[in-house]
Amino acid sequence: MQSAIVPRRSARLWHRAIVPLIVGLIPLSMTQTLHAESTNARAVSMETQRAEHNRARVVEAFDAWAKGGNRFFDDLLSPSVRWTIRGSGPYAGTYVGLEDFVTRAVRPFSSRLSTPVRPVAVHHVFAQGDDVAVHWDGEARARDGRPYRNSYVWIFRMEDGRVSEATAFLDLVPYEDVIRRVPLPTLSP
Repeated sequence: MQSAIVPRRSARLWHRAIVPLIVGLIPLSMTQTLHAESTNARAVSMETQRAEHNRARVVEAFDAWAKGGNRFFDDLLSPSVRWTIRGSGPYAGTYVGLEDFVTRAVRPFSSRLSTPVRPVAVHHVFAQGDDVAVHWDGEARARDGRPYRNSYVWIFRMEDGRVSEATAFLDLVPYEDVIRRVPLPTLSP
């Protein structure tokens, strides 16, 4: 029968060779864990800062618009924005570029208004990284004197402080009612 007792000389060699190796791995493992946690915290912090910057940019643009500014789209949207209006109807769809969006969606509507659409309530502005979602209510007066009211949710993808992609949710019935009901103004020669 073999003894389970390790000779004293072998035990000392084992102790000198293996124990420092095991003990040496513990701090390395802890250092790696702390480094990984620190890296993750920095990444989260950078994403939080980016989200807050994007959120502040959108809130500032809505504030200026609500106070009577008329440069919301020019100031906030990238010239190459992809703006998608969700739903069904002739104005739902994707517009590629600021000029396309303004020409085919904004002007046909705004030219039928006697007062521009203004945000009257911004309910929520959520931001995470480069994405910002805004829930807001807008009002205007059509050229026929009737009010226009709608509730919107716009979801933005931000790049360098400007909207590169937008998805808009709104009730298209009142929007299209203004377009159907109010004729385009005639241009004076």
